Amino acid sequence: MIPILKKALDKNPYQLLATAAFVDLFILCVCWEWFISPLRPGGSWLILKAVPLLFAIPGLWKGKVYTMQWASMLILLYVTEGLVRILETGSNFWMALLETILATTGFVCLLIYLKPIKKAAKNLAKQKAQTK
Repeated sequence: MIPILKKALDKNPYQLLATAAFVDLFILCVCWEWFISPLRPGGSWLILKAVPLLFAIPGLWKGKVYTMQWASMLILLYVTEGLVRILETGSNFWMALLETILATTGFVCLLIYLKPIKKAAKNLAKQKAQTK
């Protein structure tokens, strides 16, 4: 079996979906602002909005809880941008709709993945407090 496929099969499905949503969102942002429908012909500096996603993707793939926590806050910026730009016409409408869907999917998957981890941490903190 291909090693990367074997590693992917060992991961939580919500972790995989969140990582895929971030990768897809990165690709969408670059393509949107570079050649699909840039603000200015030839591309714009708005392409840099994709850079923060690059910092989150490795941590999401590795399952780092801290990265998932701050990435769940970061992704809300993309949800907001998608909802604001969904009022535009033409290809911008479709790009904004796709951005909103991808960002919302990533956000929900991160929350579902993190919920049992946060619950376990709270229970551990309660147990430590009771033993003191």
